[in-house]
Amino acid sequence: MEDFGEKAVEFFSKGYNCSQSTAAAFAEYFSLDEQEVLRSMAGFGGGIGGQREMCGAVTGMIYVLGHLLGNYDPHDTASKTELYKTVRALTEDFKKEFGTTNCRELLLKASIIPKPDPSQRNAEYYRKRPCAHFVRKAAELVSLKISENKNKLT
Repeated sequence: MEDFGEKAVEFFSKGYNCSQSTAAAFAEYFSLDEQEVLRSMAGFGGGIGGQREMCGAVTGMIYVLGHLLGNYDPHDTASKTELYKTVRALTEDFKKEFGTTNCRELLLKASIIPKPDPSQRNAEYYRKRPCAHFVRKAAELVSLKISENKNKLT
């Protein structure tokens, strides 16, 4: 299986936000247009539009889980419940790794003062920011879920 964690880090290293990076890592796997994924996830960066709320890596992860488990009839409560349980479980796994899913708190732990507007991407930015770890982990969590689902089907 592809190294989705590494793909997510590559997107982040090109200047995409955490949400875009995590989601776009799976575009080809789900036969999605990469540019459309990048466009649709653009506003989720910076903890949702710079509000520093839920980490973009987590929102990107949730987006991908929708592609994995969200193709169900709106009245299919069992399938909806499975998706919601999976979202909660993977979000909890992310929290276990990093202590929170809150962008502001994640940045403060790394001694970075969160700002609402995007920061200039340069060598210093990438050296200080912990975000590559977040996108890698979020992508790895989804990758494991994909593997589990494949095993259920075989």
